[in-house]
Amino acid sequence: MRRQPAAGRVGIVAENTLAGPVEVLLTADGPTVGSDPPLPARATVPAHGRTVVAWLPDATGGAAALALRAVPGHPGARPRDVEYAYPLRGAPVRIAQGFGGGFSHRHDEHRYAVDFAVDEGTPVLAARDGVVMQVEADVWGNARTAAATDDPARANFVRVLHDDGTMALYAHLQRGGVIVAPGERVRRGDILGFSGDTGASTGPHLHFAVQANRGLRLESLPFRMFGPGGVLRFAEPGPD
Repeated sequence: MRRQPAAGRVGIVAENTLAGPVEVLLTADGPTVGSDPPLPARATVPAHGRTVVAWLPDATGGAAALALRAVPGHPGARPRDVEYAYPLRGAPVRIAQGFGGGFSHRHDEHRYAVDFAVDEGTPVLAARDGVVMQVEADVWGNARTAAATDDPARANFVRVLHDDGTMALYAHLQRGGVIVAPGERVRRGDILGFSGDTGASTGPHLHFAVQANRGLRLESLPFRMFGPGGVLRFAEPGPD
């Protein structure tokens, strides 16, 4: 977030460093009389773009404490029914935690995620064509060696944007084990990196989820997947 002065007012600018759209929410902890549009204000910022979220009177722009929250993805995503490919090369299908798993798949963002138990260093493959939107490759610890939350994105990961606006998350990769870069187009079956045991992890595995932005809120989506032995079956999550 930065301020852009212009003729007696200040534009509050959101800058997007990701290779895909983000939705932002601008809020203030004090009065912002004359804000255009009124706060709180939302905006969608394109890949590597910037957008003026709101204009504030010059005095207000300096007095109010502002906060900007960002969520990846376009809120207008329209998911299609697509069959995903098994995202691991040469590894048997071993599900450590499925849809609605009680350890870390309780919240909407990860309710329809699957954790595949797999040896570290296994090639992680794109399950669907898309564009690499975001990567993290420098996390070294896990739940056994460092403080961690139950958010799999606090690990080494690759986020791939699909043409219908949905995003696939491949998480808990090895430190330094991401071999793609933001903005790179990948095809189904391309290697994204190598599985690991980083972040909120209690053992080597790949966390896979398909997500959509549902209005400043990431929501995981149920998906179909074809594995080495045919269609994979994932049990529906039970009630909370």
